[in-house]
Amino acid sequence: MTPPPDSTSPPAPLRWDRLTAPQLAALRDAGPGLVLLPVGATEQHGPHLPAGTDNAIVEAVAHAASARTGVPVLPTLNYGVSVGHTPPAPGVWPGTLSLTHETLITTLRELTGWLVRDGWTRLIVLSGHLGNDAPLRCAVDALRTAHLGRLQIGLHDTFRLTPDLWARFSADAADLHANRAETSLMLHLDPDAVDRMAIADADDPDRNVDKVFSYPVAQTSTNGVTGQPSAASAEEGATLLNDMVSAFTDVLERARTERPPLDLPSVNP
Repeated sequence: MTPPPDSTSPPAPLRWDRLTAPQLAALRDAGPGLVLLPVGATEQHGPHLPAGTDNAIVEAVAHAASARTGVPVLPTLNYGVSVGHTPPAPGVWPGTLSLTHETLITTLRELTGWLVRDGWTRLIVLSGHLGNDAPLRCAVDALRTAHLGRLQIGLHDTFRLTPDLWARFSADAADLHANRAETSLMLHLDPDAVDRMAIADADDPDRNVDKVFSYPVAQTSTNGVTGQPSAASAEEGATLLNDMVSAFTDVLERARTERPPLDLPSVNP
């Protein structure tokens, strides 16, 4: 006999892939038609962090915020645009699996089309990888007009949810990668996946400061890292994650009821 659920257990996220069609229809019809899509990346994260770091972080934030708000969360897109992590030579820094910019734009466009056909009217995209920013913004720019009047779409990043969070993420590197913040988060979320022996020697400075051109990681880092992971701690990661979840929960709560600043003008036949 299945035991009754523990009333003291924290609420669980509303995972799209674990819900039936009638359950999804009920969620859509009972609420504002809001759904959440986490987008991560699979790429090298230096000598100490796993290739799935961005996926782990964005999914943790998305699932916790879904549990707090009751907003259904789509399966995480575990591949993003990581072309900037082309290694300095074949076989060096293995682990990166990247989509092209065009593929990520097309993927979001096609997924959004299915959501609109099913009657969902609001979509928040949460990205956990800086390299996704340009293609996702292009996609959102196109989708907000393609589905004008039928779908509101918004894009947010895990690391820029508030000015304070961005300051903490970028304190040791504006072009951050596998840095103090990300390492702290992974020490909290999945410590067994972190190579603690490699952290002490993994620091590498941000060499993009004051540059006028854009460079791939192979031209700015000696080991695939940008930042100071040696300063990381699991305690800092727990605090950082809680603040990220609180900030994103606020985003979702506002997304339930936000209206356009101006209504579309009516057109007389």
